Amino acid sequence: MPDTASPAPNVHMRYDFAEAEPRWQRAWAERNCFRVADVPGDGRPKYYVLEMFPYPSGKIHMGHVRNYTLGDVLARYKRACGFSVLHPMGWDAFGLPAENAARERGIHPARWTYDNIAAMRAELRRMGLSLDWEREFATCDIAYYGQQQKLFLALLEAGLAYRKESFVNWDPVDGTVLANEQVIDGRGWRSGAPVEKRRLAQWFFRITEFAPELLAALDGLERWPERVRTMQAKWIGRSEGARLSFPLLTPADGIDGIEVYTTRPDTLFGMSFLALAPEHPLAAAVATRDPGAERFIAECRRLGTSEAAIEAAEKQGYDTGLSVAHPFLKDEKFPVWIANFVLTEYGTGAVFGCPAHDQRDLEFARKYGLPVRPVVLPPDESAADFSVGCTAWVGPGTMIHSDFLDGLDPESAKHRVVAELERIGAGRGEVNWRLRDWGVSRQRYWGCPIPVIHCATCGVVPVPERDLPVRLPEDVRFDRPGNPLADHPTWKHVRCPACGGAAERETDTLDTFVDSAWYFSRFCSPRAADPLDRSAVGHWMPVDQYIGGIEHAILHLLYARFFTRAMQRTGFIGVAEPFAGLFTQGMVTHESYRLADGRWLYPEEIERQVDGSVVERASGAPVIIGRIEAMSKSRRNTVDPGAIIARYGADTARWFILSDNPPERDMEWTEAGVAGAHRFLQRVQRLADSIAAAPTGANVPILFSRPAQALRHRTHQTILAVTAALEDFAFNSAVARLYELAGAIGDAEREEGEGLAVARREAIEILVRLAAPMVPHLAEELYARLHPGTTSLVAELPWPEADPALAASDSVTIAVQVGGKLRGTIVMPPDSPEPEVVAAAAAEPNVARLLAGRRVVRRIHVPNRIVNFVVAG
Repeated sequence: MPDTASPAPNVHMRYDFAEAEPRWQRAWAERNCFRVADVPGDGRPKYYVLEMFPYPSGKIHMGHVRNYTLGDVLARYKRACGFSVLHPMGWDAFGLPAENAARERGIHPARWTYDNIAAMRAELRRMGLSLDWEREFATCDIAYYGQQQKLFLALLEAGLAYRKESFVNWDPVDGTVLANEQVIDGRGWRSGAPVEKRRLAQWFFRITEFAPELLAALDGLERWPERVRTMQAKWIGRSEGARLSFPLLTPADGIDGIEVYTTRPDTLFGMSFLALAPEHPLAAAVATRDPGAERFIAECRRLGTSEAAIEAAEKQGYDTGLSVAHPFLKDEKFPVWIANFVLTEYGTGAVFGCPAHDQRDLEFARKYGLPVRPVVLPPDESAADFSVGCTAWVGPGTMIHSDFLDGLDPESAKHRVVAELERIGAGRGEVNWRLRDWGVSRQRYWGCPIPVIHCATCGVVPVPERDLPVRLPEDVRFDRPGNPLADHPTWKHVRCPACGGAAERETDTLDTFVDSAWYFSRFCSPRAADPLDRSAVGHWMPVDQYIGGIEHAILHLLYARFFTRAMQRTGFIGVAEPFAGLFTQGMVTHESYRLADGRWLYPEEIERQVDGSVVERASGAPVIIGRIEAMSKSRRNTVDPGAIIARYGADTARWFILSDNPPERDMEWTEAGVAGAHRFLQRVQRLADSIAAAPTGANVPILFSRPAQALRHRTHQTILAVTAALEDFAFNSAVARLYELAGAIGDAEREEGEGLAVARREAIEILVRLAAPMVPHLAEELYARLHPGTTSLVAELPWPEADPALAASDSVTIAVQVGGKLRGTIVMPPDSPEPEVVAAAAAEPNVARLLAGRRVVRRIHVPNRIVNFVVAG
């Protein structure tokens, strides 16, 4: 271990972060501070903290800095509290960008990926993260995806993986399937070619089998944000409705009726038309004899399969000339249309249109002159006068024009109409789910090979375990469109394991979301010979605190919940939920700059003038300052973390990231804010150095003077406040309390009294240890200066404990926020009535100035801790 003993204290010794930060990182590594065993035997409680692992794009960005700083603070804090902490790092390394690099730059995807990993690893190491780097892996490592192939085969054997034909987004230029998110305005995101909807054989995971459980278990995820749970519940989409059949008045191609699933059976008497998805069998039958229908269906396919794109498109239809009968309106017939807004994958691929009470149906009906029949009368409206204009009525009311349903409310009418449908044999009540099975096939090279073989005699044959892993071939070409595996001259040609005949490997690879659906459990035993070590996952899982962006609320988090259940069913793991706690951090924002011609500029390309205007540094042209928004390469408003660390040090970047806003909210990156954080840390260093150089006396005084008692009281209250803030993920509040303690230590320098030197030394040592999770390098440096010759590391010290007697008080200091940002403090008796606290907070001079002339829309009071005024605008 490097010598951690500090030189003799010198109040003039400058803290050189460029020298000190790497030195302390080496000290942690050589002492194995952050290493843990797969199954520790030390009896400490476990705590597993994990940030969503990054894609190796080549450079970290400020979002990474924020994400990993939040996790690191928690990991260091829990370790100091006596937990055995698992805090690993890896790389979500498969994916299309590496293939694009191969095509555009002539570099193999593996080399591009591993070069990027090396660059990003070095950048992350500079941040001083308390990671167990011995557990590092990339999902493109054969040791990882080979184990994933074993999991796939286990799911296949259990009936949770299967192959079927389905409609996909096909890019005819790139020759590959596109995810819905990769279709932009009907065109492939990379090639720009019009996307086609094709029917291809694809591999699926049977996630729908777990839909009821996935939905019900959301209620137990109490440490997940309510917003995420709501998003998942909507995506799973449980709905109660009716399945009913509409008889065709003229059967076509052996089809004599059309099944429909609806969540609004109460509006059946408001039916105006019946609409088919373009892929519906009846639509296909009509197209075989009607060229107009055929052209319309072809046009619909250009929308792809994205639900969002279909919903946003102009509602269009084609009249098939067919009609259906109604189960209750026996004397009427209703036209059958093919419509571009009907989804094949939901329900039955057919809907009945009730324009009066569905906005989509109303737009369609108005366009094609179809009847609009109100059957739900809004409150306070007259049945004789009510009509629907441009907006469908979807609210509560009373049923009208609906025969036996008249007078009922819509919910009662649903139950009544289902009972009647069942009585006459025309339909039945049914629960439906919006969730669809997960399509995992990708026509890509850079992904995990699907370990099956296709034999003309035997069909689909799993690759025997003795032949695993199925390795990606290295000798592939990227000079033509499509999947290089499908064109490989030798790799795909094999003998069938069952009959020995000629056969072919599956050339599709797995969706990269599969890679991230179980990586967290592999971290428990990353070198195990099997996918998971039962003892290790039994010890560490579930993840106690998972941290990542809200953008992963649906796909990644839902897939991980499903895949953990699939692994549980197949005997690999004993838990069903992978993440006990979830925290979704906000984005890092920055103002953007562009010229009048629309060209975006990087921050370093602008120059601020004395009069406050901004110009392009090179040309002097006026610059338009854009709104504060998420950092983006396209807007050129990104900030290079490496440059910030080189200029100010990792601790300054960490401190600013933590101090600006509550971590769940977006934060604005400002140069002034970073510089201010740097000045504060320099101030703490000067305080520590002055105290280290000052004599404290041989003995602790019997009596402390009033100033000394006040400082000790503030110090021990700060321990309680910072501890509570870290437990609540209120990291900015913890920072605010440390600012206050530093101010109190500085103020005490101008005081006199018995025991003040002892109190100041106690306070600065406590401050250093409380700040250690946030600024670990500076904490180590200052602790060493305060304890010359020590070989102890703050990273190995226990968390400070407050003395209850010293922390007790006849008053509490309450933070006052405006819009979530600390703007002042007030001192009140403990447990003061809320009206008194809020009034005192509003009267605080700085707060009163900020609230003047602004409308307060909400007052949030956390007793004895916080008052937050939420203002309009």
